[in-house]
Amino acid sequence: MRTFRLLSMLLLLAVAGAAFANPQAQTLWRLLDYIAVDYPAAVSDGKVVSELEYGEMTEFSATVREGLAQLPAHPSAPALDAQAGALQDAIAAKASPTEVERQARALAEALLEAYPVPRGPDHVPDLSAAAALYQQNCASCHGATGAGDGPISAGMDPPPIDFTDPERARQRSVFALQQVIDQGLEGTTMVSYAHLPEEQRWALAFYVGQFAFPKDGVARGEGLWRDNAEVRAAIPDLTALVQVRPAGLGGLDQAAADDLSAYLRRQPQSAMEIAQADQGGGALALARTRLREGVAAYGDGDAGLARDKVLSAYLDGVEPAEPLIGTRDTALLRELETAMASVRAAIGNGADAAEVQARAKTAEALLDRAEATISDNASAGATTAFVGALVILLREGLEALLIVIAMMAFLRKAGRTEAMPYVHGGWIGALVAGGATWLAATYLIDISGASRELTEGFAALFAAAVLVSVGIWMHGKSQANAWQRYIRDKLSHALSRGSMWFLFLLAFVVVYREAFETVLFYAALWSQGHHGAILAGAAAAVAALAVIAWLMLRYSRRMPFGAFFAVSAALVAVLAVVLAGKGIAALQEAGWVPMAMFDGPRIDLLGIHPTVQGITVQLAVLAVLVIGFVWNTRNARAAVTAR
Repeated sequence: MRTFRLLSMLLLLAVAGAAFANPQAQTLWRLLDYIAVDYPAAVSDGKVVSELEYGEMTEFSATVREGLAQLPAHPSAPALDAQAGALQDAIAAKASPTEVERQARALAEALLEAYPVPRGPDHVPDLSAAAALYQQNCASCHGATGAGDGPISAGMDPPPIDFTDPERARQRSVFALQQVIDQGLEGTTMVSYAHLPEEQRWALAFYVGQFAFPKDGVARGEGLWRDNAEVRAAIPDLTALVQVRPAGLGGLDQAAADDLSAYLRRQPQSAMEIAQADQGGGALALARTRLREGVAAYGDGDAGLARDKVLSAYLDGVEPAEPLIGTRDTALLRELETAMASVRAAIGNGADAAEVQARAKTAEALLDRAEATISDNASAGATTAFVGALVILLREGLEALLIVIAMMAFLRKAGRTEAMPYVHGGWIGALVAGGATWLAATYLIDISGASRELTEGFAALFAAAVLVSVGIWMHGKSQANAWQRYIRDKLSHALSRGSMWFLFLLAFVVVYREAFETVLFYAALWSQGHHGAILAGAAAAVAALAVIAWLMLRYSRRMPFGAFFAVSAALVAVLAVVLAGKGIAALQEAGWVPMAMFDGPRIDLLGIHPTVQGITVQLAVLAVLVIGFVWNTRNARAAVTAR
């Protein structure tokens, strides 16, 4: 039972853990960003061109490795240490700036994956007062125009950063600038400005990020932003905007990227309004781009890169738009998911390039239809919002409700009401965790497509494994004699505390899995407006689920013990097979399980997907259940014969 308690704790911590940023990790990230940007000033062509800069690079890389050892324990710690050691070795060997930058940024990204921090502001900051803030807080060192020539800059070691240097500015994201403003930078004269309100720190970051990109590029940059859907797809939201670096932005040539940076850093509010008007179409444009890149890579003989590109097309392109598509055309969404899976399967099976290209064209046609569906404002009225909210909650809630009600009915029928609080605690805790997930996804982190699929997949497989054993046990008790023996042997003893915690964990997992999916769909619906209709649809769904729950509990009380357990065993068995199929499908979509498709129906209600792996697992689960049921029946007959 300790294992079950640990699993439940990990599920809760997975939701809330990202809310607690590690300041030490932030400091190490800033040092790595500093190394990535400033190393070219220290080494060129394998030779030290500045002893001062090279000394800083050596010192900072050592500080990073020492700091990593002081961070809280994490499974990725050995890998992070190995990366830090490789970075030290590269600097010691005077490796090329390109290689050192690659290693430093890779380590910085891995660091934030292990120790997450909020990577963007809650909303676009007001830049109207940013110039005054800069003159008041920064100009004395960095100069009135950001050139690093402020009145007190003389003699500073190292000197203040020259924000007008385009080569250096192209390597700095707004997020990197904000982190230094927020925390300062050890080993330099740059101190923390954490005493300023967070919005002002973000405003300063946007402002100092403008100096290297002249105003005269703003108009051209705005034109690029409005006319290029693929560029908008690469920067779909505010978090992506503050993360992106101007170097090679959006695959543009550097002059165009500079113009785009001039616009985005001066008018982020306007840029984000245009991005939001895409209503998911930007993500689908990214999916199309990644899909084409994958087909091209496969044609060049690089199957590994092709697989990664096509997987990214689904996880980074289709997944973010799924809730919007699903609320408007569920059948289209299923077609698109199947088509994307078909491309991945063809690559995994080593199909010829022509077949991969043909399947990709089918997927692209569905992407076009999805974009048209999303942009069809006429279909996004209050009625659609109401129906979407109603259907989503009913669909996701019914599956969890059946399992929870079966648990409650059993406890009532067995007279074990002392365990009921554990079941209630499980499903209530799952709803609270679902709310925390919504808060985290809205204000703290982006839930990636892979994270979503892995959460759903592992939760479904865990629940399926538990339901197999529960279903076989319930079938065994469907025989009258077996139930009488159970009453005689067990009813006088209370359920163990471990069993009660097991009930808590099962209720938590099955409800949280559905709550997680519902949160993502409702967030997409909410962003489209018609909030009153959405709330009305949710209320109607809750009322319908409450009526279903009442009818199930009421009817279960009137059923004889044998019939109750027979029906419950059949219901639980079906749900186990369904969840096994859904779990494998989710892990396949995340790229964790291989996929071999065949011609066959896709029935989401039963968790049936036309893949060899999914059907095999479902058949295996079904076989275990059948064997268990047959075993129970034979034992019951043997007991009757013995009498």
